[in-house]
Amino acid sequence: MRKILTSESVNIGHPDKTCDVIADAFLDEALKQDKNSQMAVECAIKDDKLFVYGEATTKAKIDYDTIAKNILKDIGYKNEFRLIKEISEQSPDINQAVVKTKLCANDQGICFGYATNETKEYMPLSILLAHKLMKQYETFRRSNSTKYFADAKCQVSVVYENDKPVEISTVLVSCSHNKDLTHQEIEKDILKNVVDVVLKEYKSISKNVDVIINPSGKFTIWGSFGDSGCVGRKIVVDTYGGASKVGGGCFSSKNATKVDRSGAYYARYVAKNIVAHNLADRCEIEVSYGIGMDKPISLCIDTFGTEKVSVDRIMEYVNKNFDFSPDNIIKELDLLKPIYKQTACYGHFGRDEFSWEKIKNWNKQCLTHF
Repeated sequence: MRKILTSESVNIGHPDKTCDVIADAFLDEALKQDKNSQMAVECAIKDDKLFVYGEATTKAKIDYDTIAKNILKDIGYKNEFRLIKEISEQSPDINQAVVKTKLCANDQGICFGYATNETKEYMPLSILLAHKLMKQYETFRRSNSTKYFADAKCQVSVVYENDKPVEISTVLVSCSHNKDLTHQEIEKDILKNVVDVVLKEYKSISKNVDVIINPSGKFTIWGSFGDSGCVGRKIVVDTYGGASKVGGGCFSSKNATKVDRSGAYYARYVAKNIVAHNLADRCEIEVSYGIGMDKPISLCIDTFGTEKVSVDRIMEYVNKNFDFSPDNIIKELDLLKPIYKQTACYGHFGRDEFSWEKIKNWNKQCLTHF
């Protein structure tokens, strides 16, 4: 069967992604000072106003204004932003349900994790390439900051035959730029310094790729002056680019007791291990939680008919070697560290620097189930 999967990514100057980065910078600062911080401080942006709101139960003294303004300056804004803040402590009803002898789920939630062996990163090729393009654009534009700005997005379409990628059919890049640049100059710059740089690793499947650059014709009004932004509006970008289901909540701003984030990280960890150990070619994990509960309510594994052993055997392996309790997830993945700002852009998965991407060593104990 032949099909096309298209995935997108956005750069740090996209207003939604800017908000994700700022919110996770707040979280990191809280965790640096107080690892037990309970945080859900989000933000929204429009023009020169940044709205900061949510809940924070922490001993940390967080300078929200300085953190946000430093990030906005680094992105490339010359404007002086005004912060409008409305922050309160986490509800004591929620707090008493979460902080017990063992840390429990901060809310109900359904979480998904996915892995595929179509790339060495165990990620779908389309979202992997989209993130690589945006990373390369960011590198290029920082060395050409008078010509190109931080707001950019891209789409990559990949043709699959029998669930295997066989061709990159289309690459679309839209990037903000100086008003003096011609469309021809932009096309030449982005093709040479972004698209070609990324696709050279994939020559065998990109021989006939259709490259589209700035189809709107111009993109001179960028960031929060061209569009509003809000935390949590890019959850497909943050996860698997449409190749898998997504859960009920976003990641950014949330500390690890919030299973929308930690549960999804652990589900990816387990799915990746299943595929990496050749138990299946593809795997999707669904796990659900209830507020105040120290164990998940349900766990489901879907291998899309690609399993090498029975799904019951895979479930047995998972139950004996992984622990989906919120308390264990936080400990095993070391999620009380201030690591979250770096997750906020270019995807939360497929990046070796994160603990949920590690592959557990096989040993005889793991193999005894088979």
